[in-house]
Amino acid sequence: MVFVLLSSVRLIPASVTHYTIPEEMTVGSVVFNLATDLGLDVKTLSNRKMRIDLIANKKYLELNKDTGELFVAERIDRETLCPKMSSCFLKMEVILENPVRIFNIDIEILDINDNAPQFRRDVIHLDISESTPIGERFSLSNAVDPDVGINTVKTYHLSESEHFTLEVRTSRDGSKLADLILAKALDRERQAMFNLILTAVDGGTPAGSGTASVMVQVLDTNDNAPVFDKGVYTVRTQENSPVGSLVINLNATDLDEGSNSDITYSYSLYTSEKAQETFNLNAKSGEITVKGVLNYEDYKIYDMEIIATDKGVNSLSGQCTVKVIVEDMNDNHPEISIKSFQSPVGEDIEVDTVIAVVSVSDKDSGDNGEVDLHIPRHMPFKLRQSSDNYYELVVSEPLDREKVPEYDITFTVTDRGSPPLSDNETMTLELLDVNDNVPQFPQSFYTIRVPENNAPGALLGSLTAFDPDLHENQYLVYFILEKEVANTSMSMLFSINPENGNLYALKTFDYEIEKEFLFHIEARDSGSAPLSSNVTVHIIIMDQNDNAPVIVSPWRAHGSVVEEKIPRSTDKGSLVAKVIALDTDSVHNSRITYQFLQVTDATLFSLDQYNGEIRTMRMFSYRDPRHQQLVVVAKDNGQPSLSATVTIKLSTVETAVKHYSDMTEVPLEYDIFSDLNLYLVIGLGSVSFLLLITILVTIVLKCQKPKSSSKAPPPCRNSVISERNSTIADSTLVSNDAYWYSLFLAETRKGKLVVRQPVPKGSRYIVSSIPRGTGVTDTSGSAPSTLQVSVHSPV
Repeated sequence: MVFVLLSSVRLIPASVTHYTIPEEMTVGSVVFNLATDLGLDVKTLSNRKMRIDLIANKKYLELNKDTGELFVAERIDRETLCPKMSSCFLKMEVILENPVRIFNIDIEILDINDNAPQFRRDVIHLDISESTPIGERFSLSNAVDPDVGINTVKTYHLSESEHFTLEVRTSRDGSKLADLILAKALDRERQAMFNLILTAVDGGTPAGSGTASVMVQVLDTNDNAPVFDKGVYTVRTQENSPVGSLVINLNATDLDEGSNSDITYSYSLYTSEKAQETFNLNAKSGEITVKGVLNYEDYKIYDMEIIATDKGVNSLSGQCTVKVIVEDMNDNHPEISIKSFQSPVGEDIEVDTVIAVVSVSDKDSGDNGEVDLHIPRHMPFKLRQSSDNYYELVVSEPLDREKVPEYDITFTVTDRGSPPLSDNETMTLELLDVNDNVPQFPQSFYTIRVPENNAPGALLGSLTAFDPDLHENQYLVYFILEKEVANTSMSMLFSINPENGNLYALKTFDYEIEKEFLFHIEARDSGSAPLSSNVTVHIIIMDQNDNAPVIVSPWRAHGSVVEEKIPRSTDKGSLVAKVIALDTDSVHNSRITYQFLQVTDATLFSLDQYNGEIRTMRMFSYRDPRHQQLVVVAKDNGQPSLSATVTIKLSTVETAVKHYSDMTEVPLEYDIFSDLNLYLVIGLGSVSFLLLITILVTIVLKCQKPKSSSKAPPPCRNSVISERNSTIADSTLVSNDAYWYSLFLAETRKGKLVVRQPVPKGSRYIVSSIPRGTGVTDTSGSAPSTLQVSVHSPV
């Protein structure tokens, strides 16, 4: 059987079939089967066509043409489909062909309770005067429910309240209305606001409900009179209180609000004129202040009646009584009189000595006339009562003028009145100085650094001492305590100003001769008996770069030019010459570096800036000139630096150099040492002397061993020249600061020069005795006194 929808052909219906379905049916649910419900045989009517025509809202239902089932196509909401209607129908026509038959079908949509009651406003505001009579009715907004019948609003409920009840009534259209009824009189002063909950309930199952808040604001009426805290106020005030002094601040309260609670204060007719003249009443604040003169002897008590009135339409008032008691005042100050006072006194005054006598008095009587005398705390004095109202001031602790030169002693007398009155008088006690303090230097040890070459009379420093005493006990005189150094008195080297302690140098110091001085300075006061103290002064002479380097190697008898000959076949790296310079300044200023000031060929020679060795950088070629001139400058490390130069003229020769023995005796002019500084010779001589002792001890030990039978092979030509040159150039020692120094010792008695010549590690020391006045001769035939010492390199 096939079912079709009929939309254009309208036939007179034969009958009407009613169906009822609830709203909110599930989509897809079968409403009914048209073939079965209409009594049609589906099997025999397979060739007949059926059509259905929904008169309205076709979207809600659909027909299954194969089975004849009518099912829900879309959710049905009765309130949307039939708003504000008590009944709701879906009408449809079913047309069956062959033969044609028409069926009218009414589908009634039944309401379900799917909506809860709702109020138009969530909050309902009501203003009710607190004077409203009981039983007064106030209409409330009703709730609405889109459902119909029993599912619509059925009744209302009100939250529990002793002041309000709820009455539900039915309107003409059948809707339910609610009225709020006042059940108990309101009092704004107790409760000014009520928050009630109104609930609307429908008749469905289960029942739905909605709520609204009912805010009741209680309006004020002037039903409360002003009230004072007390009926009678008793206050006390002192006589002679200044005008404007506060006596009491009245504060009446009114439980009403607005103008009903605004209060004004006034005197009643029962208040005396004297009281109104003596006291002022502030009409707004209720303050009572002193207006006239209060005298205990005239009036001791004032009675005042005060009225507080509000500003309501029908004003109300309250009253109180204020009793003012005037109290007698301690209006006489105690008096103090200094009978005797001793000032100044010596700071060595004995403890328990009386310094002053004081008397006190007070014209008042009773407690107001009882007095006490005292002085400030932490003072070295105390009061001792000698008789009635008489006190002695005595010393309680030792005094020290240097700590406190004077005391301002304030005597304070106080009576025992209420409030107490007092008077005071201050006396100044001056202390006389006693010479009880020794002079004090800020430091116990002074270190003064003085650069050498200072100008005589230069100020070295100020050694001012301090004495806390006064006058002659404070006047200081400074002395240098005598002490001799090398038969020289300190007063010959230094001078001190006896008045201010300024220390001066009396001579120019030379760091190379004298490096420091240690002596004492005494400061003595002029007291009787005088006291003194001393301090240690350490003078350190600071070195200046005042000595230029002196070139001692290569030796030159006259001028600064040295001539040397070397084989033209000298190898690369061979030692040509060694420049050695000495500087008698301190270590920092005596550090020497060497530089070429002039060189004929910079590619041929190199100069070590620290040890002064000049070596070949390559072998000589036939193009190199035979004569080479080297100018070397030796600079110290001072600021500004000083220097010395030497010119070395080198000549290359083709002939072989004659063989020299291992111990070479170098002839030198003895006169060259006459140009050296005497101090240099002394210093170098002392060091050489220690070295010589070491060598001699080594020789003794060496001589105890058997001599070796083998001889050393003769040196080659080049090595002979190098050793010959090292006789002069290698006369050096290694010091802690890695600088080379040369040591020389002139034997004045023998007329010989002993030269210490260290050679490379593992070799030997050579000590040669050179006769005085010998010239440059061949040393091969000479027989110098040679000492050989084995030297082992350190492990």
